[in-house]
Amino acid sequence: RVLARAERVAAGEWGAGRMEMTVISLRSDLIAWYERRGYRRTGRMTPFPYGDPRFGLPRRPDLRFETLVKDLSAAGTRILRP
Repeated sequence: RVLARAERVAAGEWGAGRMEMTVISLRSDLIAWYERRGYRRTGRMTPFPYGDPRFGLPRRPDLRFETLVKDLSAAGTRILRP
């Protein structure tokens, strides 16, 4: 519900045409959850910010972020209006 509400606000109140987020690429379960909600993988990867305390203390050296996107245009989603 929170995600759908955020998408409605982004599209309806801010006029956003798409949502974009980054997810730790190793989280295949989380990526699959977002895919079931209309997000798609872009294949775009960015490095994990090792050494930046805002992102915690990683326990492994192979972390990176993958960008996911969802089209919020009328053709791409049914949630523009509540």
